[in-house]
Amino acid sequence: MRRRTKRIRIIGIITVLAAAATLLSTATAQKASVPRPQDNLAQGESQVRQLLLLMPADKKGMVSREEYIKFMEAEFDRLDKEKTGQLDAKKLAQSNLSATAYVGK
Repeated sequence: MRRRTKRIRIIGIITVLAAAATLLSTATAQKASVPRPQDNLAQGESQVRQLLLLMPADKKGMVSREEYIKFMEAEFDRLDKEKTGQLDAKKLAQSNLSATAYVGK
């Protein structure tokens, strides 16, 4: 009887450990697939560099924070066709919209 109880305990422990390992591996895989905010910023760096070329610069070629914000606000307003104060990221990703040289000036 003791042997049987011991076997049942061992089987129970192995089952619990296997279930825990499965849960941990699933959670780790899901966490790895979600991009971190700093990854998103790094991915957008080249697009921001291109936008900077469209912004009004001073005589030294510098763009102030104020000019940058002003430009981005104007671009947001241009993209917000329905004037809701929100942009639908999915719709924008599917469209062929691009920044214009005239926005923000």
